[in-house]
Amino acid sequence: MQPILTVSDLTKHYGDFAAVKGVSFDIQEGEIFSLLGPNGAGKTTTISMLSTLLVPTSGDARIGGYSIRKDPMAVRSIIGVVPQELALYEDLSARENLSFWGQMYGLSGKELKQRIEQVLAQIGLSERANQRISAYSGGMKRRVNIGVGLLHRPRLLFMDEPTVGIDPQSRRAILDTVKDLNQQGMTVLYTTHYMEEAQELSDRVGIIDHGEMIALGTQQELTRQVGQADTLVLHLAETDNAEALAEMVRGMPEVRKADVTDHSVTIITPSAEDLLAAVVSRANETGVKIRSLDIQEPNLEAVFLHLTGRALRD
Repeated sequence: MQPILTVSDLTKHYGDFAAVKGVSFDIQEGEIFSLLGPNGAGKTTTISMLSTLLVPTSGDARIGGYSIRKDPMAVRSIIGVVPQELALYEDLSARENLSFWGQMYGLSGKELKQRIEQVLAQIGLSERANQRISAYSGGMKRRVNIGVGLLHRPRLLFMDEPTVGIDPQSRRAILDTVKDLNQQGMTVLYTTHYMEEAQELSDRVGIIDHGEMIALGTQQELTRQVGQADTLVLHLAETDNAEALAEMVRGMPEVRKADVTDHSVTIITPSAEDLLAAVVSRANETGVKIRSLDIQEPNLEAVFLHLTGRALRD
């Protein structure tokens, strides 16, 4: 079956700075595909090009068979966009915001009214639809932002960091909404720097860093790239020398990587349990106090650390 989205060598330059460097991937209809990477990795620039808001420096993408360079209007009729920044009018209610944006999509009359009620039900705001957006919590505003992108029944929905800056309860509601939309047949391109979101939602993940796609595949395929390694995270006291411990641990044959983030040492190893006693012994030798530790089975954080040498949210 033909992918709904095919990205071919997409590049964006700002003067001498390359924000996106020859990114290529595809998305199958009905899939949730996540672009996972730290802030500044090129996720938003990629979304902006795919949604025809930015013209690529080179490369192209086809959405539903239409080129983003040659047929931008046709592309816009197929996609819905949930931007990272809220695109709402604070003095209007949720219903009024949806009505305004629905008219921008070309909806009107009975069709628009029906669609607004359907979307309000989808995002769980039917009972508060007539309240001004200014009275909403950050999570509720995010849900209305999602509703705007759904009004015209897009085949492909772009969601750019939709859970940034909201409370855990609202974040849970948004993740559940994404899964519900997908179960109803919606194809989703989701960008995030939260590894746990990508793991929970995605059929496939593209890991992007410094504008380059550095890994792509299912979670099982990606974790296989680090040899099914475990991640051992040692949390130290603020006064302890984490770098000194990391340097000592790096010399151990069972250690593939040891990196410092804040007051923690993150170790990639084939078996964290087998390594633990030796690491604690090394810590005692250096006078470092391990306050707590975590053992994580292979995950996307480990893949990113393995490929880049740094934690996902440095």
